[in-house]
Amino acid sequence: MSDYIIKTNRLGLRNWQVSDIKPTTKMNADKAVREFFPNTMSQLKTESFIKNMQQHFTTYGYCYFAVDELATNEFIGFIGLSNQTFKSDFTPCVDIGWRLLSKFWGNGYATEGALACINFAFRTLKLKEVYAIAPELNLKSQRVMQKIGMSKYIHFVHPKIDKNNPLKNCVAYRSLRSDHKFNRNDSL
Repeated sequence: MSDYIIKTNRLGLRNWQVSDIKPTTKMNADKAVREFFPNTMSQLKTESFIKNMQQHFTTYGYCYFAVDELATNEFIGFIGLSNQTFKSDFTPCVDIGWRLLSKFWGNGYATEGALACINFAFRTLKLKEVYAIAPELNLKSQRVMQKIGMSKYIHFVHPKIDKNNPLKNCVAYRSLRSDHKFNRNDSL
């Protein structure tokens, strides 16, 4: 596919297509993938998510991008940037996030794609800061945040998660453009 917005050595990040509905629905119905979310997502909610991401891309030039593994052209999930507006001490903000089909876990794809998105956010979009949000229990996502150079910023109670759910206790990481370490070949 030639319409990649961001390419890494192994990944192509792009806007969403109708053909992404089926594999994204499968991913969102997987309890392992949704371990740190209050519930799984139906196909109808997945379709709504994809439409929202397409609109977000049209409006802002970024979204949680659909991701293909370049070697196989297979859809593997999403990695990207999205505006968050829920009520907290650090919103509104641009959030970096990822979700991959479980068969692609353990290959470093989340880190590779997220680092490319951070570089895109600072170099191309000229954003001043990017946040990442996860439940405190989600140590895997926090490890990715650390690997891409983000620092723990604040602990907070997520207002969209039921107060009796342990996933409500979240952490936000932050990366500032002024502190970001670009590779030698990268430029601002």
